[in-house]
Amino acid sequence: MGLGECNGRGAFTHTAYNDDEIVAANLLRGDPRRVTDRIDCYGLYIDPPLGRIGMIEAQVRATGRPALVATRPMTRVGRAVEKGETQGFMKVLVDAETEQILGVGGDEVVHGLLDIMCAKAPYTVIQLAVHIHPTVSSLIPTLLGDLKPLAGDLRAQMTVRS
Repeated sequence: MGLGECNGRGAFTHTAYNDDEIVAANLLRGDPRRVTDRIDCYGLYIDPPLGRIGMIEAQVRATGRPALVATRPMTRVGRAVEKGETQGFMKVLVDAETEQILGVGGDEVVHGLLDIMCAKAPYTVIQLAVHIHPTVSSLIPTLLGDLKPLAGDLRAQMTVRS
């Protein structure tokens, strides 16, 4: 059992293991890592699979920051169609000013976007990268190319590049 499995912050193996790493970093290396610095993430291996990282739309709206959003149904993802796994969708939320990814929902597609979020890099870094095809992740550039202002977000509409 890891420390993270008994701290009341969720019982996911990946976060429990990361909690152990944070404690070790603090105790053994004087590294001031904190659980609160971690980007929330989880994966549920159900049908359809569900992964989520960062904020959901309601949380983004609550911040008041201008935001962009894109959604792509799995019925429009070639690899998902080939595998007969067309239920669900991918969704990404981006800060319109900093271009940093705020939240993502989908299946395994969340992993590459979590790395970009941890690096605090703009979404354009992964949008311009070459993705191996045919994978679900190969649609990340297309998804990011579909970013539009969050409905009702006038500030984001003014921020979007023409």
